[in-house]
Amino acid sequence: MSNLLSRITINPKQCGGRPCIRGMRIRVSDVLDLFAAGLNAEQILEEMPDLEADDLKAALLYASRKLNHPVLVA
Repeated sequence: MSNLLSRITINPKQCGGRPCIRGMRIRVSDVLDLFAAGLNAEQILEEMPDLEADDLKAALLYASRKLNHPVLVA
């Protein structure tokens, strides 16, 4: 799984420092938005031919890890 996460890059000088796929100007949020719009993986890959199937998995894994964090109550 850590190999998948290595596909996610963050560069403060690119896309406002938002997480992107393999240094391209395709943000993780762009991929998630396409899934949310109802496209399946095959359709996303057709829409964005620079992406690979593992990029889509990486975007989902990244989002899952970011959302699954402990909340501390004081």
